[in-house]
Amino acid sequence: MKKILLLLLVVFASCETPTQFSDIALQDTVVTLQDETVTFIEVLHKYKGKKILIDVWASWCGDCIKSLPRTKELQQEFPEAVFLFLSVDKNNKAWKNGIKRFRISGEHYNLPKGMKKGDLVDFLGLRWIPRYLVINENGFVDLFKATKASDSNIVEALKK
Repeated sequence: MKKILLLLLVVFASCETPTQFSDIALQDTVVTLQDETVTFIEVLHKYKGKKILIDVWASWCGDCIKSLPRTKELQQEFPEAVFLFLSVDKNNKAWKNGIKRFRISGEHYNLPKGMKKGDLVDFLGLRWIPRYLVINENGFVDLFKATKASDSNIVEALKK
């Protein structure tokens, strides 16, 4: 009985939604459009004091591409927010071509290990893309997991 209670406690504790990125996730590296490697914390510091919508996507992801029109609408509705696109494309050329092909404006970085490896990917529990997060002006995660750009929780978090 004690083992079952302990297991339930672990399961419920792991379901908690994070409000901050873990230190190890913040130290993971991303690649800029200029092919420079920077830490994720450096990226977030660049936009400190601003609301950030993070869109995790890939050029090969049909659902990601279908969601782009709604994401573009959100950019119009919330022009003061930073729209940060994190690609999980393993191929830099495909990533950059996808940005041009689909006319995606915003801030762009690539997770070079793809969507199955890396400390940031592990922190996010990334199993599906697209994936949306909203970070508030104080650097806290207001929305941790949305899988559709039409999710009303995105708008709520951006309005806070």
